[in-house]
Amino acid sequence: MNEFSLIQNYFKKLTYNNPSALKLNDDVFFDKKNNVVVSSDTYVEGVHFLNFRNPDLVIKKIVRSSISDLYCKGVKPKFIFIGASGNNVSFSKKNMDLVYKSLKQEQKKYKFKLSGGDTTKSNKTVFTITSLGYSKKIVQRNKCKNNDDIYVTGNLGDSYLGLSLLRKKSFLRSTKQRNYFIQKYYMPDLPEKISSKLIKFANSSIDISDGLLGDLSKLINTTKFFFRLDLKKIPISSKLNAYLNKTNKKKINFISKGDDYQILFTSSKSNRKYIKSLFKRMNQKVTLIGSLTNEIKSNQIIYDKKLLKYRYNEGYSHNFL
Repeated sequence: MNEFSLIQNYFKKLTYNNPSALKLNDDVFFDKKNNVVVSSDTYVEGVHFLNFRNPDLVIKKIVRSSISDLYCKGVKPKFIFIGASGNNVSFSKKNMDLVYKSLKQEQKKYKFKLSGGDTTKSNKTVFTITSLGYSKKIVQRNKCKNNDDIYVTGNLGDSYLGLSLLRKKSFLRSTKQRNYFIQKYYMPDLPEKISSKLIKFANSSIDISDGLLGDLSKLINTTKFFFRLDLKKIPISSKLNAYLNKTNKKKINFISKGDDYQILFTSSKSNRKYIKSLFKRMNQKVTLIGSLTNEIKSNQIIYDKKLLKYRYNEGYSHNFL
């Protein structure tokens, strides 16, 4: 059993009389009557972050990945609540001073207010972040249409290489390059400027937390469409491209490992010129990487007009058995 079957087989049944829960098939709770949008995420040491040796960086990663759930729905986060569990080592005065400083910086950068939470003692360091915003509309999952274009903001893969470096599974001689990728892991660049515009052109959207291919599958999972992606068009940074060329590693093994927190969305082909113009004015990178269709019977990734036949990474999933 994994996290998705757990939700499907047990928790989803309990929301039958609560339309605001969106059948537990989205990133948020949306109370349309009161214009309230809420998301909640839990982060466990050793699962969602390696350790708490860099508390100032860990808390930034946690906060940004949490409020990303609202941004990808076209909603600006107004308040966050933090549940924190730890011990005398993780919650030492030195660590808490660093956490305080980072939270203050994040509040200033993203304009949200810390509004409550809970603290408990535990052996492992665990955080639960609840984010709240207000909106009359949101961009949901599973609302895409046949022949929709598929877009992604920013670049993918930098964060995964950063994590790989921290785990010592990859190596870079240059301290400057190493620090670049590690910073992308801890402090993803959220495309918050474009978020409020999503409702104008996006039929469906999700943030890339578990990986491009896995999250794209979640985005369309109740529809009858399949995706066709062009691997060459999937955006990566010049630094990651240089690393792949130097090490002879494959791009496909880096672009769907998660922790990117970019917005993945679909839109009608008629919006192409508008999207290109809008994103240029907003100084936000966006890339058309593929399309959705009901004319094929399985998902496809194309490279140089050839269909890739080997198994590709479907993203991260919590498994309980």
